Amino acid sequence: MNGAESLVRTLVDSGVEVCFSNPGTSEMHFVAALDKVEGMRAILGLFEGAVTGMADGYGRMAEKPAATLLHLGPGLANGLANLHNARRASTPIVNIVGDHATYHAQYDAPLASDIVGFARPVSGWVHSSTSPKTVAADGARAVHAAMQPPGQIATLILPADTAWLEAEHPAPKLPLTAPAAVSSSAVDAAAKALKNGRKTAILVRGAALKEQGLIAAGRIAAASGARIMCDTFAPRLQRGAGRVVIERIPYFAEQMVETLADVEQLILVGSKPPVSFFAYPGKPSWCTPDSADILYLAHPHEDGVAALEAVASAIGAPKDPANVAPLQKPDLPKGNLDQFTAGQIVAHYLPDNATISDEAATSGIGSAIATATAAPHDHLSLTGGAIGQGLPLATGAAVACPDRKTVCLHGDGGAMYTLQALWTQAREKLDVTNVIFANRSYAILNIELMRVGAENPGPKALSMLDLHNPELNWVQLGQGMGVESVRVETAEEFAEAFASAMKQKGPRLIEVML
Repeated sequence: MNGAESLVRTLVDSGVEVCFSNPGTSEMHFVAALDKVEGMRAILGLFEGAVTGMADGYGRMAEKPAATLLHLGPGLANGLANLHNARRASTPIVNIVGDHATYHAQYDAPLASDIVGFARPVSGWVHSSTSPKTVAADGARAVHAAMQPPGQIATLILPADTAWLEAEHPAPKLPLTAPAAVSSSAVDAAAKALKNGRKTAILVRGAALKEQGLIAAGRIAAASGARIMCDTFAPRLQRGAGRVVIERIPYFAEQMVETLADVEQLILVGSKPPVSFFAYPGKPSWCTPDSADILYLAHPHEDGVAALEAVASAIGAPKDPANVAPLQKPDLPKGNLDQFTAGQIVAHYLPDNATISDEAATSGIGSAIATATAAPHDHLSLTGGAIGQGLPLATGAAVACPDRKTVCLHGDGGAMYTLQALWTQAREKLDVTNVIFANRSYAILNIELMRVGAENPGPKALSMLDLHNPELNWVQLGQGMGVESVRVETAEEFAEAFASAMKQKGPRLIEVML
């Protein structure tokens, strides 16, 4: 048994079942070990940014880490944007990054780089193996680190000789750490605040945005009248019919300020006070009223679900939560196809327990409104703001939940960043329906150009935000990746295409012309 085999066996024994990979020469012994060890599914991605995004989607839905296999520092660097998003989502991921053999480092070969320097900003844990006899133990520690509540990225650097030299045996799985219990004083403070008659909002993030936590929050709302809110981009939100409706904080700073203007108390559950995404001339960055009291009921590493349930009990909340969404599927529209009629069609046909990967950006408002009372589903957001997440996120989610339909809603500009994920969807026969909203523009940046005070933009500036000349053809792009693709221009055409995709399994792409 060499070091690579001992590592793969350790990963499998520790519960890691999937490796999203884009390997190179230094990782070949790990690649060979995948054939020697049962229990590890190997999935190839054609770009490291797609690979890391897939691991993010998998981790959010499986609630345990996948491994990535990346080639040296440049391979890791290619994946950093979606690792940034995963870090903001607190997604558990184990990165395995190959490195030159330990004795080769002295020669400063062309691919030599500061791998730790690349890894550190996106990783909660970084380690470089020094011996084939310690690789297995390092792997067990990496999985343990990734699963530290609320989840984080662990990066294990694997020099080539530690992979090919003789090892001893795999390492045993390390016991996982449960979320910490919240203090009784935090529960008492929140309960007391909810009884004082002041206008209160509860801002929720993490596991508490799943059904059990939402029910507890809805019970608190029923007893106290508190508003239940989540961040603009929550990593995973369970919504739709039968779920407690949660108010999403809007994106733009002035909208955030207006939304929170009358809040006198803000109770945080796994979240932090909301701030604007960017700084703008003459607009605030801090969006909570200065006069509001801020209480931390549960920090991210603590058990937010148990905290909400404890508060609900402390204030004598009723058994049934407030603000439960009814099942109200929109009627099918006819004629004009825009983001709102498209959203109505998505909501009409969305099956039970689907997963939506949402990077529709400016074209996503219609779907967000319409799906609020659609069939129950999970909603995954662009947590870190680094575009190009939606397609690989959907791909990883489909690997984690093969019996659930996955729908990716994506703007055409952002989708170009990681369109290689479509090839992996086809190769793995994943049940993903990709809806590409084609407005031929970085539309959000056209809005931001005006908001930041850039005056009188000329043709050069505007050309930087325009996707014409030449126009993208997503039907040809999708077909070139092996995915059945179609373009639609009317509501009737989109309804027919989306309904068909919901009835069949396998990857599909629908280009929605706006």
